[in-house]
Amino acid sequence: MLESGKDRSDIRNVLQFLACPDTFEAISSAEKKKKIRQALANRIGGATGDGPDAIDRDLFNIRAVLAEEISGEFTFWAPGIREVWDPPAPTADPEWTDEPRSRRYWMYSPGRQASKWDEFSSNELMAIGWDELGDPTEYESQEAIRQILAGDGSGSSAKHDALAVWQFQQEMRIGDIVYAKRGRQEIVGRGEVTSDARYEPDRESYRHVRSVNWTHKGSWPLSDSAPLKTLTDISDKRDEIDRLEALFTDGLPAEAPSTTEPLPTYTREDFLEDVYISDSDYDRLRSLLLRKKNIILAGPPGVGKTFAARRLAHSIMGERDNDRIQMVQFHQSYSYEDFIMGYRPTEDGGFSLEEGPFYQFCEEARADDPSRPYFFIIDEINRGNISKIFGELLMLIEADKRGRKLRLLYKKEDFTVPPNVHIIGMMNTADRSLAVIDYALRRRFGFFTMTPAFDSEGFKAWKESVGSPALDVLVETVVKLNSEIGDDPGLGPGFKIGHSYLIKPQTSDADDEDWLFSVVVDELIPLLEEYWFDEDAKANEWANALRSALT
Repeated sequence: MLESGKDRSDIRNVLQFLACPDTFEAISSAEKKKKIRQALANRIGGATGDGPDAIDRDLFNIRAVLAEEISGEFTFWAPGIREVWDPPAPTADPEWTDEPRSRRYWMYSPGRQASKWDEFSSNELMAIGWDELGDPTEYESQEAIRQILAGDGSGSSAKHDALAVWQFQQEMRIGDIVYAKRGRQEIVGRGEVTSDARYEPDRESYRHVRSVNWTHKGSWPLSDSAPLKTLTDISDKRDEIDRLEALFTDGLPAEAPSTTEPLPTYTREDFLEDVYISDSDYDRLRSLLLRKKNIILAGPPGVGKTFAARRLAHSIMGERDNDRIQMVQFHQSYSYEDFIMGYRPTEDGGFSLEEGPFYQFCEEARADDPSRPYFFIIDEINRGNISKIFGELLMLIEADKRGRKLRLLYKKEDFTVPPNVHIIGMMNTADRSLAVIDYALRRRFGFFTMTPAFDSEGFKAWKESVGSPALDVLVETVVKLNSEIGDDPGLGPGFKIGHSYLIKPQTSDADDEDWLFSVVVDELIPLLEEYWFDEDAKANEWANALRSALT
């Protein structure tokens, strides 16, 4: 409880917002609430009182009035509104004094994977699609555009697309700065908008056009992932803008302009060469993922689950397209707010609704051709509380529920998990037995068990190519050790040692024998000591056997 006599309005404001986010503002500071109300009270005919209840009531009514006047999701920090209650200081940051306050900054994708960048940059223009709309000036509101794009539905994708068209047509201005991106990790250009929007019906595609003076062209890697959407207003992200501008003002040379080249192909045969499972097991694994949409690769440590997951995705795509793969790791404190979306505190003392990786990934997959598969990889999936993390989406990930709409917890929109999204989870059976996995998880995921592949033809061929007597003896010893582990009633097959422990990474420049010695001493022996923590004699016996294999 709050101590009597102490003003803890910040805590009260937070609790009010969390309990009733549609009624109270995501602002913890009472002073900031008062400041906003005072500056904008004229929009509702004046303030109704000075107490916290009156201020909250006035803010609610102000929001209702202003939300009707702007497009997109309303916030008191939106450009054009924040300046009213939080005008710029008389002495601005020197870095920003040469630019008008009204200039806005945009992140922009010139076609999927910047496929239109060569054309757009050489012709000094930017353009967006959604050509089925025709001339966008014929639409009086963003909602009218959304209704056309959504057809019979009301999905979030149409909402985001309509926002992009509306902002491109109505909100972008001459003088605004545009950063062109390729995927989420690369900037390919910076430019200044030099014309109003126009509709060019004679163009084959991308008929909504603006002229742009592309001042910089090249390739600059991003330290943080760029937004997924085609067009994103980043004007309120000052730190991000500073980092982007530094790419062009710090004198750092651009990398050679990248060209849109075909991605390397990746086939079933490539997978079988890289991952040591049989042809029939691969066919069963691929079929399971395509049928269930969600699978878990389970197995002992070191069997190559992570390695196999990414290559399985590539083999189904037919190419090494890492932009259609995303990976996260679950842990005990991972939550719905981390995974789907949730409110996060801001520097201004308020809260903002932040989209999580799975929500963003689904939106990206939905915007693409539905025949192009996307793969979301979850490491250590059994360490998280699945029901808590997926929330209402636990039903929507089922194969026969894909495309079904459900209202999200924190956002007033219907959401679906697209049919082209596939989930690959990974589980270390030495951490937790399959028998105690949550029933909700077992019912929605197919399970594929990976085992040590020392006897596989692929591993034998690799071992022979290495030509190391020490490796041969060590493999024989580990196979015997695995037999002992598998027969141990306190351990079992899920605790066996995987073959990837003994495969030296291509990036390692260590001597083969030194590398094997490090694996034995620094990885395998500590693992045995953990397995047989109450049987020192057995742990020491096998530790000595592993050491002897290298002499």
